[in-house]
Amino acid sequence: MKYIVVLGDGMADWKIPELGNKTCLESADTPTLDKLAKRAEVGLCKTVPDGFKPGSDVANMSVLGFNPKDFYTGRSPLEAVSMGINLKNTDVTLRCNLVTLSDDEPYEKKVMVDYSAGEISTEEATKLIESLKENLDCNDYTLYAGIQYRHCLVLNCGEVGAELTPPHDISGKLIETYLPKGVNSSIYGGLLKISFEILTNHPVNLKRIEEGKKPANSIWLWGEGTKPALKDFKSLHCLKGGIISAVDLIKGIGILAGMKIIEVDGATGNYETNFQGKADAAADELIGGLDFVYIHMEAPDECGHHGDVEHKVYSIERIDGVVKTLTDRLSAAGEEFAILVCPDHPTPCAIKTHTSDPVPYLLYSSRTNLSNGASRYTEDEAQKTGVFVAEGHTLIDKLFAIK
Repeated sequence: MKYIVVLGDGMADWKIPELGNKTCLESADTPTLDKLAKRAEVGLCKTVPDGFKPGSDVANMSVLGFNPKDFYTGRSPLEAVSMGINLKNTDVTLRCNLVTLSDDEPYEKKVMVDYSAGEISTEEATKLIESLKENLDCNDYTLYAGIQYRHCLVLNCGEVGAELTPPHDISGKLIETYLPKGVNSSIYGGLLKISFEILTNHPVNLKRIEEGKKPANSIWLWGEGTKPALKDFKSLHCLKGGIISAVDLIKGIGILAGMKIIEVDGATGNYETNFQGKADAAADELIGGLDFVYIHMEAPDECGHHGDVEHKVYSIERIDGVVKTLTDRLSAAGEEFAILVCPDHPTPCAIKTHTSDPVPYLLYSSRTNLSNGASRYTEDEAQKTGVFVAEGHTLIDKLFAIK
């Protein structure tokens, strides 16, 4: 038996007036998911435990079977691991976004225009981070360049306890009330202001402005954490597992769990990602010997953060195509399989950020009819079945119980 999780990050949503009061899942053309739903267990799952913020870190950790209450130490250290940063137990890490702020003065009166600096390219971002490193790196902290707008700051022998807000939570808002507070807030706040001074007139940003693009004129720090430790996935489940994702966060979880990181050319964190490449890579690995593959697709979440309804629907339709490729190829190879399809959390386009609402899941077996009455894979159909998984980290146990 082969096992698969298809994770559509932020795929769930609220009813959207411009879609005829439907959600993106309801509006999307998803023939494969709808076909599977008729023979699947469909229900709701609470992926974010009480007391935790609804981040992709916590929610994906839950879906992979790790209880955040036992294993979560922050978002940024998971990304740091994927970036190859060798963390000490005394290090404190922070996610460092390159963002676009308005030109208002003073710094506190600026508005968060874009949490991703217009999806800045990795090549451009690397040049900006290099400039920041020349001016900011010291014995106390070090900047590390990542992918696109996602980077990392490491404090040597630091303390946790800062109150930090994800930039995608404050799109279009005045940053004044969301600036760092608590432990190290003066350090963090100072770095934000200095970064604006360094980046505003950087040649990369001047060129972006000439081209009509948004400048990456500041950093934004969030996702504070310390060195994490997860249990080995194979020892927990007696299965050889792999991870496919474009983002360091999910790769970091996989690395810490001892899973194979499967790289796919053209894989990005947006709706232009190589959906087909991810599907084919997963099928190749499963047919080639892996027992389990976790396929993470960031696109619906990014679209939700931008309030981009059209491309969120498009992303869901492409995810339906990923499921079709997987089911077709595994069936043609004579492999029996079980597949779990779900979001990690909702990212409603109306509010452009995450919520802790339970997410709809679909659990399908090629061997057994698991139908509980759902006619489609949607939020409403999942609620109608009355099935509710109260602890997200146990959802994967339902998948692996299928033999």
